[in-house]
Formats: sequence, structure tokens, C-alpha cells
Amino acid sequence: MNNSNIDYSQKVVEMKKITKKFGSFVANDNIDLTVHKGEVHALLGENGAGKSTLMNILYGLYHPTSGEIHINGNSVKMDNPNVAIANGIGMVHQHFMLVQPFTVAQNIILGTEPTKGAGAIDLKKAISDVKGLSERYGLYVDPNAKVEDITVGMQQRVEILKALYRGAEILILDEPTAVLTPQEIQELIQIIRNLTKEGKSVIIITHKLKEIKAAADHCTIIRRGKYIDTVKVSETTEDELAAMMVGREVNFKVDKKKAEPKQTVLEVKDLVVRDNRKIAAVNEFSIEVKAGEILGIAGIDGNGQSELVEALTGLRKAESGSIKINNKEVLNNNPKDMFNKGIKNIPEDRQKRGLVLDFTIAENTVLQNYKEPRFSKNGILNNDAIEKHAKEIIERFDVRPTDYTTKARALSGGNQQKVIIGREVDNIEISRAATNEAQLLIATQPTRGLDVGAIEFVHKSLVKQRDEGNAVLLVSLELDEVMNVSDRIAVIYEGKIVGIVDANDADENTLGFMMAGGADHE
Repeated sequence: MNNSNIDYSQKVVEMKKITKKFGSFVANDNIDLTVHKGEVHALLGENGAGKSTLMNILYGLYHPTSGEIHINGNSVKMDNPNVAIANGIGMVHQHFMLVQPFTVAQNIILGTEPTKGAGAIDLKKAISDVKGLSERYGLYVDPNAKVEDITVGMQQRVEILKALYRGAEILILDEPTAVLTPQEIQELIQIIRNLTKEGKSVIIITHKLKEIKAAADHCTIIRRGKYIDTVKVSETTEDELAAMMVGREVNFKVDKKKAEPKQTVLEVKDLVVRDNRKIAAVNEFSIEVKAGEILGIAGIDGNGQSELVEALTGLRKAESGSIKINNKEVLNNNPKDMFNKGIKNIPEDRQKRGLVLDFTIAENTVLQNYKEPRFSKNGILNNDAIEKHAKEIIERFDVRPTDYTTKARALSGGNQQKVIIGREVDNIEISRAATNEAQLLIATQPTRGLDVGAIEFVHKSLVKQRDEGNAVLLVSLELDEVMNVSDRIAVIYEGKIVGIVDANDADENTLGFMMAGGADHE
């Protein structure tokens, strides 16, 4: 991106020699960061590299152990977010901080409400101010809509408007594209450009190289808490950025041999599943997934993918149809039965469905099988066995930090995902040894919010399960991922399969046409 709005004579942010320790753990180690007026500056690093910690220091949520912060040339002690806001800094967190039942306008003015008369809130002025702001920056939202009724992309716009309403000149966006559709990502990049045209400076915390190339002017790379380099994005390749981020060359292409599909593990016929509004989100849906293959499901978000996975894992009742695992009918069985019959699951939302965040890593590794004799006896947990098991998963799946007593909520997104994958792979191995039957691994959005190193790891894990004779169902909104990892690709549109293609014959245009409801290519 060629940005002529940067004023290199004005350093709006200077973070000098920032170090942050949590006990003996060094999250940030002597990091420098400089951002200029009108610039889009990406902060790139693996999950757990210390990106969010550094920005939480800039926003006053954490206090640095040592180091200095200068805003517009002035030394500032960021004691709390109010100091940051007073200095023109706004932050949009990865997990939005909105009051769901409130309207858009109510959320934006919360804590800074305009008043009239005897201190009554002037909602009419608030709505007018919000409309003015949204039009100025191309952040179109309905001020009267309830937050719980709008899309994730719209909620992000509300968070950005909230920061702008409070006078933000420097905007920090934490993993802003992690939960957005491709179209929403393009819209966000345009919004960022509109902001820099107005002289705002934007810091993006990310690990997505494609978006850095599309949106950022400069990029500071940190690895395991240490500063690596600051580069001009237009003069750097994605491969170079990836290598700096992970400390080695990253293979973007999934290395895998040709699939050798065998017997059918999952057979779904004429499945109908209704969503919360009682509309048929999955409508006469039929697929087969065989042992030794990865079947990818491609589709635009909201075409029944979530309801399909919920029905396959026992979380949502189907209205009609058939679901068979290894030729056994399991339609509308409960989640435990689905698990026991051979369905293992990497869920779409790792925090809500994959982990108990206040449990330790060790406790999370035995969520489904803590009653096994090796882990408990007469209802009493065998903590030594659970800890040994957790250590094996931590080592095998490279979970960081390596302390099994760490709570799941303290892990980065990538390491949370590694715990889930480690647990599910272990469950597959246990079930397969006990039943001598191939298992089905469902992976829904398995790399959402992960860095390139973690993505490479997840993809290798899925291929390994395929090569070990299990069936893998990959459900992803990332078309590149579906094309790269799958052996066959089924395209879903309005709850139906509109066509199935061999991954070797697939191209973006054909799949995109089918995803929009185009002709059958089966």
C-alpha cells in the first residue's frame, strides 16, 4: 500500500526499551516501537510473541517493568486506559467489549454520554454524532440497532467508532481480521485507509501476512518477546516476513501424498437441521467422508456450516435425515454418544466450546475421558497420571508455556488450539485402539486467528490423521485453506451441497461461482 499521508517528521508513538515481566516470564524484552502520524504500522509475531502485551502497555492496561513511552514527543506514564484515552489512544480488542442488549449509539457513548437539561442523556444528539462520525470515516452502522442483532463485522465498526467518539488519533486494532469474512476484511482495509487520510495513525496487531501487505506501511516483527526488525512493507515479501516471525522458512504449501481413501466413515443423507429462527439452515444435505481422506466444506459464512457441525456433534437436534458413523446410525445422539461412536471435534469457537478457560492445561487435556481408569479411581482423580499425560501432549504438540498448571485463558490463541488438537488426537488414538475402527475428526475453522507457524502445524496434524487412516471433515471459510488441505471439496450453499470437486481440479473462480449458488459441478 502506497500511503502518501505519512508525516515522518511527527512521531506519534515512541516505545523505548519496553520490558514486561510476569513473575519469571519475560513477555516483552527490551522492545522499541516508533509510529508516525498518518501511518498504518503492523505489529507482527507468532501467537504468544508478546504483541498484545506490548499494546496493552501502550493502552495503560499493563505497566511496563522498565522502559519509556512518548506520545507526540512527550513522556507519558500510562497508569491506566483513561490516561491513554486522554492522550488520543483508542484500542479495539480482539474480543469486543460491547453491551449486547444496548443499541449501537448507547454503546458508543457509554461513559461519555451527552446530557441536556437536568442531566438527562441527550440520545438525539448522541445518534446525530454517531451518524456524523460513521459517515465521515465510511463506518456505516445503524445507531438504533441492538448490538446483539448485528454481524461481527458491524460490531467491530462500533468498537472503532467508540474509540473515535472519545477523540482517538492513534488507533490500536488487536487481530482485527480474525473473525471477519473476506468481504468484511476488504471493507476494514478501506476503513483504515479512510482513517489515515484524516491524519489518524493505526497500529494493527496481527500475524496475517496477506493483510499486512494490503494495509500496512511499516511492520515491526517480534519473536518470543524480543524485537527482531522494523521493515517497509512494500519492500518485503510475505516469505521474508514469515521467516522473521517464526525464525525459519515456512512452507505455505501443505506437503501431502495422494490420498488413498478406503471405507466410508461418515455418511450423511438428506439431513435437515433448523437454526434458532426455525429456518432450515441445513436442507437435504448429503455427503460421505472416507477413511484416509480430507473432505473440505467450502462456503460463505451463514450457509448452514455451524448448524451442520452442531448436528454432527450432538449439540443440535436434526429434524430429519440420517447420520451414520462406521455404518451405525447416530442421528440425534447426545454429544457423549457421538464422541464414543467415533466423532472427535476441533470446535469453531475454541474458548466457548473447546476449553474450560479457568481449568489448567492438564485438566483440559482430560475433559472427555477423566473417568478412564488411568485418570481416576472411585471418583477420585489421579493427578499424577493427568499431569504426566498433559506433559506428553505439551511436548508432542509444542504448547507454550510448558507448565501444565497454566490456566487455559492465559494461553495465546495458537497454544489454546494446540491443547485442543493434542487432546482430540489423543482421544482418536485411544478410541481407535479400543474399537479398531477409523475415527472422524471434524475441524471447524481450525486456524482462525493463528499465525503462519501454528497454521502449518495444524495442517500437518490434519494430514497426519488422514495418513493414519482416519477421516477428516474440514469446515473453513478460508478458501486457500480448503484448497490447500483437502483431497475433495464440497461446496455448501443455503444448506445444500451444490457440487463436489477434486481439490487438484479446483480453482478460486470455479469455487467462488459455486459458493454464490452457481451451477452444479459434481
